[in-house]
Amino acid sequence: MSPSTAPSKPAVPGAPVPWRAALAVALPMLALALALTAYAVLSNWLMVHAANEPVTVALLFGPLLLAIGGMGWRQRQWATLAACVVLMGVLVAVVLKGGVQDAQRLYVLQHGGIHAALAWAFALTLRAGQKPLISALAEGVHTRLGQEFTPALAAYTRRVTQVWAGYFLGMIVLSLALYALAPWAWWSLFCTLLTPVSAGLLFACEHVLRYRWHPEFPRVSMQAALQAYQNHSRTGAA
Repeated sequence: MSPSTAPSKPAVPGAPVPWRAALAVALPMLALALALTAYAVLSNWLMVHAANEPVTVALLFGPLLLAIGGMGWRQRQWATLAACVVLMGVLVAVVLKGGVQDAQRLYVLQHGGIHAALAWAFALTLRAGQKPLISALAEGVHTRLGQEFTPALAAYTRRVTQVWAGYFLGMIVLSLALYALAPWAWWSLFCTLLTPVSAGLLFACEHVLRYRWHPEFPRVSMQAALQAYQNHSRTGAA
């Protein structure tokens, strides 16, 4: 029987087809990336051409408050949720009033406040007796994969936690410098487009450089790292 006429092996019932499994992972990530890109482009245009308009204030602050409120709800952080409800009420009042007179400072404070909160969250886990945030995520994924979480890996992930905390602080400094020294359009581009791109690049570059600097570390895919963050969030909610 020739190879072209040889019967193919029957598929195992219920077994995922490799390309379908890959597509199931890639499509949601692609859709999310496109949605975030569209939101960033729209935000940049509104901040340059209609910074003081009510719709701009609503679109820039509304999704942020909803996202933080959602995290507060999942993790049962009632103080965070209550603060978001109050701030959402303030946002509605501002929109009904017709926007703000000087929205630029408000946007700069928003950008700086987000990064200050993230820097604080990472830095708190670096205190004595605490497990660094990246170490907790890495230990979770390595344990789930049956891999040893070595002292060298613990020390490395502690340094990565420090890098992320420093990154968030550096973004605040750059934001304030651009606001003080550059045109508003430059700051808007930095906030809406370059900020998320730089965070993604830091995540991807660290993942690649980790195995160049430490080839002895067990391999973990980016997908597994993202899943570890999701599992960590769910654990905090329990």
